[in-house]
Amino acid sequence: MNLHLKSIKELRSLLDGGDITAQELTQYYLDRIEKLDPAIHAYITVNEKAMEQAERAQKMIEEGCAKPLTGIVLGIKDNICTKGLRTTCASHMLEDFVPTYNSTVAEKLAEDGAIFIGKLNMDEFAMGASTTTSYFGNTCNPYDTDCVPGGSSGGSAAAVAAGLCVASLGSDTGGSIRQPAAFCGVTGLKPTYGRVSRSGLVAFASSLDQIGPIGKSARDCAVLLDAISGEDPMDMTSRPSEPVAEMMGAPVEGTVIGVPKEFFGEGLNEEIKAAVENAIKEFEAMGCVIKEVSMPSLKYAIPAYYLIGSAEASSNLARYDGVRYGHLSKEGNSFDERLIATRNEGFGSEVKRRILLGSYALSSGYFDAYYKKANLLRRRIRQEYEEIFKTCDCILTPTTPEAAFKFGTKSEDPTEMYLADIYTVTVNIAGLPAVSTPCGYTKEGLPIGMSIVGKAFADGQILNLADAFEKKFNYILNDFCL
Repeated sequence: MNLHLKSIKELRSLLDGGDITAQELTQYYLDRIEKLDPAIHAYITVNEKAMEQAERAQKMIEEGCAKPLTGIVLGIKDNICTKGLRTTCASHMLEDFVPTYNSTVAEKLAEDGAIFIGKLNMDEFAMGASTTTSYFGNTCNPYDTDCVPGGSSGGSAAAVAAGLCVASLGSDTGGSIRQPAAFCGVTGLKPTYGRVSRSGLVAFASSLDQIGPIGKSARDCAVLLDAISGEDPMDMTSRPSEPVAEMMGAPVEGTVIGVPKEFFGEGLNEEIKAAVENAIKEFEAMGCVIKEVSMPSLKYAIPAYYLIGSAEASSNLARYDGVRYGHLSKEGNSFDERLIATRNEGFGSEVKRRILLGSYALSSGYFDAYYKKANLLRRRIRQEYEEIFKTCDCILTPTTPEAAFKFGTKSEDPTEMYLADIYTVTVNIAGLPAVSTPCGYTKEGLPIGMSIVGKAFADGQILNLADAFEKKFNYILNDFCL
């Protein structure tokens, strides 16, 4: 039985019907990880206590207390704290850090009886778009192991695409769920800012970060989103939210979809452009109304995002001094010397680059010229979205300007990697929800993703649109899923 090809709903039926047990499902995935993950390297840590969690989940099932995710095997991005399970942020700085508490999302999933199969690889401290800045080595794309899986949630997307977990959690600061989902041919949702608590998420840029689900389908993402959503007293930015799984299958006829012309101009790969345009035609055939719109500030989005994100990162990462937790260097004879050596050894080059950029942008004499202007651009981008949503229900764009690229092709010039985020960062700047789902394949067989952006807290509507498209889309499975 190819359990790794089944949806959460199908597995729920098998578990509740007694066709399989939670222990059998967990062992199935542990065996797949042992066999296939050496070639993918999606996991940093495999949970040695997964079978104990499975036993508790099976007891809940037998007692009739099962919830939608009871006994379902999930992978967790390694910047989301899990009690007693190593959380490294893919960094030497936190290589041996074992949290004494759960993040809010992990606590909710644990209470529901979900099984944490392991912690997934990522770009160090979520800074990157390729999962090549990880201290623990690269993750490979299941469709072509010579290609990157995207980032920073590359391990989360690759694990789902390779059938190494049922679904996973990632975090999205500027596209870190949606871009790897597009590269790996799966569905990934960046929820509305505040819909999911960030308590226990190791911070990169606090005003941009958001935890979200990655699954084989929009419906799987909806189930996982419902489990982790809601107001949390530990996160004052969190808000109450309505369930979205029950919205799946609602009619989409009459939905007005905005298509920003700036997203289809120079720099967009022709194969991706054709695939997304075909998806637009498919939505028209479903009865949706397509309307051309404009977002003039798109060209300023990358500098605004990297200034805001790096400024917040320089502040958030200042806490890593090796005193309370994390790596501590043995070099240096004074506190200052020891601190410098600790950060030099503990952080990789990309993290250092962004700390320096952020510190510069916040420094006296440059704050107004850079950080203040970036926040003025944030306001302008939000206003442009608000203007579009006056006449449109949602927006459809390519997720990325190109498909997954080969290792080493962008490493010499980091600005090339930064520009790959051009289509995703505005959503984080504006705090809106967006889902990426496959809409085609290149001639080399690499997945192509399209992104549907919604109004604040319209996560259910965009997931339903993605679900409607997925029902008609012809998926091509990679070798690792066969």
